[in-house]
Amino acid sequence: MSGEAPFWQRKTLEQMTGAEWESLCDGCGRCCLHRLEDEDSGEVYSTNVACRLLDTHSCRCGDYPHRKRHVPDCIQLGPQDAREFHWLPPTCAYRTLAEGRPLPDWHPLVSGSAETVHRAGISVRDAVVSEELVHPDDFEEHIVTWVGDDS
Repeated sequence: MSGEAPFWQRKTLEQMTGAEWESLCDGCGRCCLHRLEDEDSGEVYSTNVACRLLDTHSCRCGDYPHRKRHVPDCIQLGPQDAREFHWLPPTCAYRTLAEGRPLPDWHPLVSGSAETVHRAGISVRDAVVSEELVHPDDFEEHIVTWVGDDS
């Protein structure tokens, strides 16, 4: 069995087990940020305003198993949907693999360390503010460009 390619190189997103799918998350926290869409152009803008459940240091959801109870509009991303979510950052493993690109060296599955996503500057660690501290009318003031964004 040694020498076999890792699961993310030999399986499609749809072929992955639930555990494999979940392990693709690099822990960057970007999917937990509010985005704004220009109604005229359809362009999507990232902000530094995080869901109230995001632990802004670990970049993980504070209640992942029950998040839909607290945040009903939280999106449950599945393999069948990954190709449709163009709002995911280009650095996201789900989007990366859906687009046929390899995982980057800083991805925890490649590096073997959950810290490499933070050291590479990809995560939102300590760079965001909770939605509880920002009025929705003020989200435009929090538009940012993250490392690796298309824009």
